[in-house]
Amino acid sequence: MRALITGSAGFVGPYLRQELTAHGYEVMGLDMAPAPDTLQANLLNPEAVQQALDHFPPEVIFHLAAQADVGKSWKEPQRTMELNLIAAINLLEAVRRFPTGAVRLVMVGSSDQYGSLGALGTNVTEETPMAPGSPYAISKIAQENMARLYGKAYGIPLCMTRSFNHGGAGQRPGFMIPDFASGIVRVERGEARELAVGNLAARRDFTHVKDMARAYRLIAERGQAGEVYNVGSGITWSAQQVLDKLCKLSTRSIPVRQDPARMRPSDTPVICCNHDKLTRDTGWTPELTLDDILADTLNYYRQLEA
Repeated sequence: MRALITGSAGFVGPYLRQELTAHGYEVMGLDMAPAPDTLQANLLNPEAVQQALDHFPPEVIFHLAAQADVGKSWKEPQRTMELNLIAAINLLEAVRRFPTGAVRLVMVGSSDQYGSLGALGTNVTEETPMAPGSPYAISKIAQENMARLYGKAYGIPLCMTRSFNHGGAGQRPGFMIPDFASGIVRVERGEARELAVGNLAARRDFTHVKDMARAYRLIAERGQAGEVYNVGSGITWSAQQVLDKLCKLSTRSIPVRQDPARMRPSDTPVICCNHDKLTRDTGWTPELTLDDILADTLNYYRQLEA
């Protein structure tokens, strides 16, 4: 099976490449920067996208490329919409030129699409109404709607995900766990006196990136065309609990200061994934825990900054 991964140089890309290769796939990346076994192309350039797919005709595409920083989407809403919607349209346009059904697609979306759900946030299914609370969330809903339209109009066998928070070694700052972990390492090394944090009450569902990559492979292999799948652990932890766990793993006491500047304009109190549909159709269940995510992330930043 020939697989193409867009955004292959991002956080999830290397894990997905490893997962696919271990299961017999021939894998090619597609990214802006040159890298081994990677086609260099800008997804905002439709001709470049078409040329890349002509060079490596895939049987399945995993569309990971995105502007995924919620905070940044408030500062650059136009750019976020461009990168998350227009790039997806260019990819879909290239795929529709292949024979009908020749290329499967897994279009990766986000749990941020659901927004702030109140009591409904404790058990989020694919049928839960979406109430997007950021430009990023709106861009991913638009991507999903466009993918669904192309799937119906052109017979493209595609699945879409609404992926909940995921983490592990290699995740860059800008997300809660790597922000905490990298900040703790700076305190451990004497480069900072304290760790500045935002809202510690919000509860999130965390999945290890290795489990996320496995879910994407299984969706490509067993997912039902045209369906949306929630991908998440089904367990929530507050930011305070995550911070406490990381601090216990630290080599020294970590002073913590709440920073109003780190509060988002819109923040979701709780969101917990119901992955029953994914489990039913593919057999996927999470295998790794939050403790695995935290240990992997903290060790990554200790080695990175040594």
